[in-house]
Formats: sequence, structure tokens, C-alpha cells
Amino acid sequence: MSRFSPVAGDSFLGQLNLNRIQKFYGTFEVLKGIDLEVRNGEFVVFVGPSGCGKSTLLRMIAGLDEASSGDILIEGKRVNDLPPVKRGIAMVFQSYALYPHMTVFENIAFPLRVEKMAEEKLKAKVEHAARILHLDQRLQQKPGMLSGGQRQRVAIGRAIVREPKIFLFDEPLSNLDAALRADMRIELAKLHRQLQATMIYVTHDQVEAMTMADRIVVLNAGQIAQTGAPLELYHKPANTFVAGFIGNPKMNFLPVTCKGISDAGVEVDYKGQTVVIPVNPQSGLAGRTLTLGVRPEHITLGSGDLTLKVTPTVIERLGAHTVAYAAIGGEGENFCAMLPGTAAIRPEETIQTGIKVADCHLFDEAGLALERRVELTDIDMGVLDPAAA
Repeated sequence: MSRFSPVAGDSFLGQLNLNRIQKFYGTFEVLKGIDLEVRNGEFVVFVGPSGCGKSTLLRMIAGLDEASSGDILIEGKRVNDLPPVKRGIAMVFQSYALYPHMTVFENIAFPLRVEKMAEEKLKAKVEHAARILHLDQRLQQKPGMLSGGQRQRVAIGRAIVREPKIFLFDEPLSNLDAALRADMRIELAKLHRQLQATMIYVTHDQVEAMTMADRIVVLNAGQIAQTGAPLELYHKPANTFVAGFIGNPKMNFLPVTCKGISDAGVEVDYKGQTVVIPVNPQSGLAGRTLTLGVRPEHITLGSGDLTLKVTPTVIERLGAHTVAYAAIGGEGENFCAMLPGTAAIRPEETIQTGIKVADCHLFDEAGLALERRVELTDIDMGVLDPAAA
């Protein structure tokens, strides 16, 4: 039976478990005890800033780097000591790594020729992969005759023919221009649904993560900052790092002082304005400096529960939206508002903006989120497929 037709009830098929994974380079700890389970058929994206350890973690899953400690299990079997070729994985790199003197057919067929597969079976596998990737009319061409997106599809085809347990993608779209990246995101999402295969994808681009992932793993300084469905991370970030990383433009953060707590939430003061943020309170907050978070898309022109006067310094007209950037209060605090595309605003002209408390996030002194009282179902947060509910 094909790897891409999982048997119902086969709980280990395509499953990956990482248990307390650490990685040291000398005395420097790159990964600090990573625990993660990737389920059969999931599309999981590792995302984070440069240097957070996401590519290192992917390379250890592939067997290209060795874990300093911890266990890597694929389908329930510890694979730490197995070479890459015996782990049942296939990896697609940022560089296409194609042989320029070979045709598309031979590039895709290369791993099968290494395995000395019978020619008839090899031909059938290559042609099947080419049909999936819309390369069946390009099989006799060489890489130099292809576009960047087509070359990346050839690299993906070379992975598909191996029918791996797990696909690994290491920033495969970084070399493409913006339009091609958008097209390839769609193609990869379709490919995942068609193959029903387990895929792990590394990127520094949170837009790629949000648009393709079933589940996102946000990494920061060698640790998992939060794991969840894309909209779960958007609506309920666990800390200021995730709140600032997920979402484009990034969330605004304002320093506020806690005036007290009540059944309604946490009462905070921002420059003489007092509002109650509907979050679950914690003891000992009174008098402390907290961080109020609000996304640019939740800021409106006019009044609100909390009102801010700002003077935009830069305005970006994007058509559907207008994005305004300002420094507020003369304190160098960055402030960004995403307004309707027709918003009548100009640089260096003061405007009044409003924020609803229901849209606000609140973080303690350590940067950890106080749980918001928002009524969101699993479907709202993308945990379940609405069509299947």
C-alpha cells in the first residue's frame, strides 16, 4: 500500500516524536530540551527568527546533524544512530541541488537509480510524481530551461518518488520572488492534501507559516515559545514574543499600570485613561507595570474604550488597507495602525485612534499572557476543519 494512503488506526505511520532534544556547539547550547510530537499527516511549520535553532532541529531529524542528547523517534523507532537514508525521510533544501546536465526525468529518478530500482517501476513512479507536480510536459527538459518555481517542483518530485515517511522542507521558497512564493505556497498546500503525508517545513516567514500550517511551532533562542494552530497563536499568544512575531504588521505594545483586579478583569491605567481589560486576573498585579497589546488591524479612527492621539510619520497605501506608523507620547514607542484603504490621513497630521478593550491582550512583567476571555471555538482558531465539523 502507498505511503500516502494511511491505514486508519495505524497510529505510528508518519509520526515523529522529539524527546528532550539538546544540541551543543562547544559550550553554546543551541537547542534547549525540545519536546514535540508531530502526528501522522500533519503539516507542521517551524518558524522563528534567524538563529533560533529551527534549521538545526530539522537537520537533526534528517540525520545530517547529531543530537547532543535526547531521542528522535520515527514511527515509534529511535533513529538517532541511523544514517539519513535509513530514516524514511526526504528533504527539500533552499537550494534546488539539481544536476544541470540531467533532464527533469533523470533528476527526479536519481534516488531510485541509486536504489537500483527496476526501470519499469522507476518510470511509473517518476511519471506519477511529474503529473502531481504538473511537470509531465517538462520531463525531457534540463533545469536551465525551467523557471525557479519549476526547479523547486523538480526538487520536490525527487522527494516524492521515494515515498518517505516524513517530508522535510528547509526554507524551500527563499530563492523565489514574491509572486512565485505565493504560487508555491498554494501548490505545497494542495500537495499536502493530495499526498496526505507528514510534512515539516522550516521558514523565518510567518506569512508562510500562517497560510500553510496545520500547526505552527514558534521557536525562540533554542526553545519552543508556543505550539498551536495558526489562528490559535494569533488570537491567544502565550507571551509577548509570539504576540509580536505572529501577525503582520506586528502587535503594538503599550506600558500600563495595574490599578486593581475584579470579576470583570484587570483595571489598567495608560497615561490617565483607565480601562478594564477582560482577562483572567492573577494575584499580586496591583501597582505593577504590565504590557497592553493591540494588533494594528484592531485600531480604528475616532473614539474607543481607549483613545490615542498619534502623528503618523510614515503612511503606506496598500489598496485595501492603509498602514500608518507613528511614535507616540514622544517616548519612542512604536505604534502602527492598519486602517481602511480610503482613510483620509496624511503624514505629520495628528489623528485620533480608538481601541476596544475586547481586542486587547495583557501580559505580565515576565511577558507571559493573561488568558483572554474571548469566546472562540476550535473551528474559529483553525484547530478543526470547518467543512468536516
